[in-house]
Amino acid sequence: MNQISACEAKRRLGQLLDMVEAGEKVVITRRGKVIAHIVPANTAFDRERALHAAQRIREKRKGVTLGGLAIEDLIHEGRR
Repeated sequence: MNQISACEAKRRLGQLLDMVEAGEKVVITRRGKVIAHIVPANTAFDRERALHAAQRIREKRKGVTLGGLAIEDLIHEGRR
């Protein structure tokens, strides 16, 4: 991953885009603080990856409770 200042990124935008197109990731900083990440666009939908992510979410929610609260009560609380 390449790191570059915002000022330098403005001057070298075309080159940075070429790097990202080639699969590299670029971090842009301002005064040493990260302000942006430029990453390659994922142009194709990856069904297998989406299914895997959904499965991980299902696994993480197992055993999670509302601590005795009813979902209806929480919904009504949010409408006040």
